[in-house]
Amino acid sequence: MIIAITTTASHHHHSKKNIRAAAAVALRKPCKTLVFYFHDIIYNGKNSHNATSAIVGAPAWGNRINLDGQNHFGDVVVFDDPITLNNNLHSTPVGRAQGFYLYDKKEIFTAWLAFSFVFNSTKHKGSINFAGADPLMNKTRDISVIGGTGDFFMARGIATLMTDAFEGEVYFRLRVDIKLYECWY
Repeated sequence: MIIAITTTASHHHHSKKNIRAAAAVALRKPCKTLVFYFHDIIYNGKNSHNATSAIVGAPAWGNRINLDGQNHFGDVVVFDDPITLNNNLHSTPVGRAQGFYLYDKKEIFTAWLAFSFVFNSTKHKGSINFAGADPLMNKTRDISVIGGTGDFFMARGIATLMTDAFEGEVYFRLRVDIKLYECWY
């Protein structure tokens, strides 16, 4: 009986602590906010001259030219996409989004991402690194900012992704709203 009371009291203490921590984070303002767009043009067997991503792994039933059915489950895509300040693919890039995504569920359309925004412009130098689950059917979804270099040295925060355009199996554009809560500059 004493153990049950101790466990309940301990659980109650941790719940209060978690509520206080969540409230503190909600009040905290980001040290830097940024918005970028990245444009992914998937190689489809005919567009090698302008493709910025390619399927590098596929399940036994799939292939590496076209994304597989079953919500693309098992496909692994590597990308080197232009980053722009607006949603126009033809505007001047400010960097590259480089990394990979893999489709990780048969039942629903979802992916897991690991990538960097690599900058080398007059405004930004260095990189911002991201990783996390991307439930693609949600209008917005958050992934973690897990670090950075240069102007973004050891950055930490959240990036909210929104699919801004989707054109079949060949092109999509993501709006990336970045809120950094750790800035070392």
